[in-house]
Amino acid sequence: MEIDKTLQVSKRQGKGKGPSGRLRSEGYVPGVYYTAKGENIPVQAPMLPLEKMYEAVGHTTVFNLEIDDSGNKTSYPVLIWKVQAHPYKKRFLHVDYYGVDLEKEVKVSVPLEFVGTPKGVKMGGLLEKYRESVLLSSKPLDMPQKVVVDVANLDINMSINVEDLQLPANVSAVFDQSFAVASVVLPSKEETPAEGAEAAAKA
Repeated sequence: MEIDKTLQVSKRQGKGKGPSGRLRSEGYVPGVYYTAKGENIPVQAPMLPLEKMYEAVGHTTVFNLEIDDSGNKTSYPVLIWKVQAHPYKKRFLHVDYYGVDLEKEVKVSVPLEFVGTPKGVKMGGLLEKYRESVLLSSKPLDMPQKVVVDVANLDINMSINVEDLQLPANVSAVFDQSFAVASVVLPSKEETPAEGAEAAAKA
């Protein structure tokens, strides 16, 4: 497997709120590249290419960060580690890039995607989801973008645990294997469909 995506950035000179604010007004997003050796390099990324890259890779897929340092360009395999977003405008304020060694395992929180309608829900039960993501360990290029969880066969009082997840080869979960990610349970008396219908009829 090869890295097929590259984000071109430049080394950033100024630090602090003033220079960072000016960069944002010019259409750039300040950030820091943390190397696999523990160093950190301030960088600036063009806003639109960064947003498109984030849509494609999220926090789980490795891409090349090409850093232009006064004309000298060097590429590094990275993950997007942390994103600071504007509180109400749809734009990034700051991004941390985490350098990875392609031969060493990393731990990443990978989103769970639940699909299907449980048997137990059709019988009047409720699907409870306990986690939206699961912490996985693998080499960077083996990390999946998401884990699909098929809940169609879940009956009332049944659960899907971490050990039941269908993970790719060479990928393992960090959590306790018996940790439940979803269950179908009986609704409490306050939530029963019959009582809800009766209450609606009286209203």
